[in-house]
Amino acid sequence: MESLEVYRYFDGRLDSILSLIREIVEIESPSHDCGKSREVAALIERRFRELGGDISVERETVDDGEHLIIRAFSSDEKPALVLGHTDTVHPLGSCDINPTRIEGDKFYGCGIFDMKANIVLALEAFRYFIETGRRPARPINVVLSCDEEIGSHTGRAIVEREAAASEYCLVLEPSADGMVKTGRKGTGMYSIRAHGAPAHAGLEPDKGANAIVELARQIPRIQELADRASGTTVNVTTIKGGTASNVIPEFAECEVDVRFSTEAEAERIDTAVRGLAATDDRILLNIVGGINRPPMERTGDVIHLFGRAAGLAAGFGYELNETQVGGASDGNFVAAMGVPLIDGLGVSGSGAHMMTEHIKVSDIIPRATLITVLLGEM
Repeated sequence: MESLEVYRYFDGRLDSILSLIREIVEIESPSHDCGKSREVAALIERRFRELGGDISVERETVDDGEHLIIRAFSSDEKPALVLGHTDTVHPLGSCDINPTRIEGDKFYGCGIFDMKANIVLALEAFRYFIETGRRPARPINVVLSCDEEIGSHTGRAIVEREAAASEYCLVLEPSADGMVKTGRKGTGMYSIRAHGAPAHAGLEPDKGANAIVELARQIPRIQELADRASGTTVNVTTIKGGTASNVIPEFAECEVDVRFSTEAEAERIDTAVRGLAATDDRILLNIVGGINRPPMERTGDVIHLFGRAAGLAAGFGYELNETQVGGASDGNFVAAMGVPLIDGLGVSGSGAHMMTEHIKVSDIIPRATLITVLLGEM
C-alpha cells in the first residue's frame, strides 16, 4: 500500500472528518446513561452502514447502554481487532463548559480526545478501503464498548471473546504526547471497611470500638505495600466515617488505588490487602474489590509489532515513538491473553477527563493514515 497516496486521500477529506468528529462528540454519552449511549451507538451504526460494502453491525444492550461490534472485509485470514469506547467521564451539560469548537490547531470538546475522535478514524479507514476498492490484509473487527471508563464490567467479556480470535489488536485510546503505548500498568481498586461499635464520646468512650482509629492504623500498612522500584503504587485516595461529633464511630471506609507492572506484583498486593487484620479484636475489617485490569506488559511480540508500525509510519514521514504509562485500558485484557497490540493510537491532544480536553487538528490526517496503513499491511 502506498502510504503517501493514503495520506493524500485523507487530506482531501479533512473538512468531512472534522464534521463527523463534531457530530459524535456533540452527543454527550456519559457512563451509566443508557439513553445517550444508545443514541451515539445508533449514529455510529448509521455512519458505518452508509459506507456500503460487507459491513455488519451488532449492538449488545446492557444496563449501561450498548456495546457495538462492527465487522467487515471477511476472508480466511485471522482478523485484526480495533478497540475503542463510546462512554465518557463528563456528566451531561459539560459541553456548555467546554463547547465543541476549533481554535487554531486545537479542536475542543468533551470526550473528543478520550476517545470519540478516534472512532471516526476507524470509520475513515473503512471508508478508504471501500471507496478505493483496496483490501486490508485481513478482516477487521471493531469493538466499541459503553463502559470502559467505569471498569468494563460488561465490556470485558466481549473484548476477550473478540481478542481470542484475533491476530493482533490496535487500541484507539488517546496517545501520550503523540507516543503510542506499548506498556500499561494493571489496576486494582479496593474498599477497606471497618465495623466497630458506637458509644457516647464523653460519657463511656471505652465501650465503643473506634472504626476511624482502626483505619488510621491500617493506612500506613497499606501505603507501605508500594514498591517504586518495581513500578507498584498503592494509595489511599478517599476516607469517610462517623456519624456525629459526640459519638465513637462504628463505621469507616477508605478506598485504595493500586497500580502494578507485573502479574507477580498484582498477586503480592492482592494477598497483602486481603490479609489485613484489625488491631482491635472488637472491630471487623471487610475488604471489597480486587484486581480490575491485568498489566499490559511490553513483550517481545509487542515490541515487534511496534517496530513494524514505526517502519510503516516512516514511509510517509511520520515519526512514531513509544512509551509506557500508569493508566489502564481495555487493551490490558487483550495483552493478558497473549495477543500482541499497540495502544494509544488516537489523535494527539491533551486534557483527558478535563474541561480543557482537545485534539490537534494537524495530527488527524497522519493518524488516520497510520491506522489505515497498519490495517492494510499487517
